[in-house]
Amino acid sequence: MAKKNLHPELYNTKIFCDGKFILELKTPKKEIYVEVWSENHPFYIGSHKFFDFTGRIDKFKKKYKDNL
Repeated sequence: MAKKNLHPELYNTKIFCDGKFILELKTPKKEIYVEVWSENHPFYIGSHKFFDFTGRIDKFKKKYKDNL
């Protein structure tokens, strides 16, 4: 015998970011508000800052070369 009310009810969920409609999915919630998505994330819009890890590694090796 199958169980009743086993799965949650699905809604056509509207996803919003900064008050603007982004997309629509089927989820158990009616509305979802997000702060970051691919259209405003710094990595995807090109303002992501890259760090100079090789310079730090060289500086560390130079500083502690006698102890390594």
